[in-house]
Amino acid sequence: MSLELLKAVGDGHIKQAEALLHMGIPVDEQDENGRTALMIAVMNNDLHMAELLLDKGADLNIRDYTMLSPWLCAGANGFHKILQAALKYQPEITSINRFGGTVLLPSSEKGYLKTVEIALKAGVPVNHVNNLGWSALQEAVILGNGGFLYCDIIRKLLENGADPGLKDNEGKTAKDWAESRGEAQVTALLAGEEKVNYKEIRELIEHEKYEEAILKLGGGDTPEQCYLLGYCYTLLERYEEALSIYQKYGEEYPEFLFYRANVFRTMKRVKEALEEYDKAIQTNPDYFFYRYHKSNYLRELGMHEAAVEEMDRLLSKEPARYDYLFHKANSLRTLGRHREAVEAMDQAIEADPKNPLYVLHKAQSLVLLKEYKMALELLEKAAKENASPMYLNELEAVRKMMNK
Repeated sequence: MSLELLKAVGDGHIKQAEALLHMGIPVDEQDENGRTALMIAVMNNDLHMAELLLDKGADLNIRDYTMLSPWLCAGANGFHKILQAALKYQPEITSINRFGGTVLLPSSEKGYLKTVEIALKAGVPVNHVNNLGWSALQEAVILGNGGFLYCDIIRKLLENGADPGLKDNEGKTAKDWAESRGEAQVTALLAGEEKVNYKEIRELIEHEKYEEAILKLGGGDTPEQCYLLGYCYTLLERYEEALSIYQKYGEEYPEFLFYRANVFRTMKRVKEALEEYDKAIQTNPDYFFYRYHKSNYLRELGMHEAAVEEMDRLLSKEPARYDYLFHKANSLRTLGRHREAVEAMDQAIEADPKNPLYVLHKAQSLVLLKEYKMALELLEKAAKENASPMYLNELEAVRKMMNK
């Protein structure tokens, strides 16, 4: 197989990629990880390359070995321009990732407001629940910090029909989570009691009238104005101005350090992004939010050893958090530490015994250890108790491996 196209796309050589396609190189050829040229363009947030490939017929829905498609990848990483462009090419709007989430869930979790808006307008179901038992609204509350950005995401989800009464696997609603953390503004939002500040400016931003919003905001004399200004500058790709305005309140409000980290991530300035996360963490080392999002970023960078260390710190405070255990197990699997991944999944199963996701991933780690019989017995027992398609599909795959 020729991988010239994939290399050209990865290197950002758009004319070379166009020439190769003209020569008849298949647009959807895949590498050893199942990644197509379009997936590589999306991962690089290369809008022009992605548009070229889409125009040449690239399939948005082909999945790589992690079950991620270009459509899902764009949503999970907040690449809103690619996501918007993709809508013209028939993506599977309701497709889900390996966690059972649509593009709306990771974008709500990670604070990608513009991506959330695009997903909602495209018709992605607002109350879809993933394999962790959470909707997009629950992700924004449980994994958010109740600050300006996450309140905007929560507000947008509620406006589009998100159900605040949905209960997770622990029987808790989003409001229960917010109240347990003392997040008064989020609690008011979920109860429909919050008065929205700067409503006109938020409407201008949603309609992409960023320059007009900037003029109305003036110099960012309050923290909320500063947040909105920085957000406008970021969407205009005027990153240095965004960093400067966020710096204004960075020492007083740690969430502005998070905003700065996100800008550095967009600029692919890894060292500086990690430094901003660390500054935010140091303001309150026991607070989960900044450490959790730093660990997400570390996984995206392929820095799984460091991601596991951060997850262990989080688990030392909340040892029964099955989502932390799940993320830790995925990093351990990537590192080839399959026995430890099995142990992490055992802890997740104990914390959330009714969730089939953890049994499935434990079985997959056992397969990687070539302990096929143990994996088979685990899946057969689980399938008797819960006829989940996930179990049945994995059972068939394990049986095929054993018969080879």
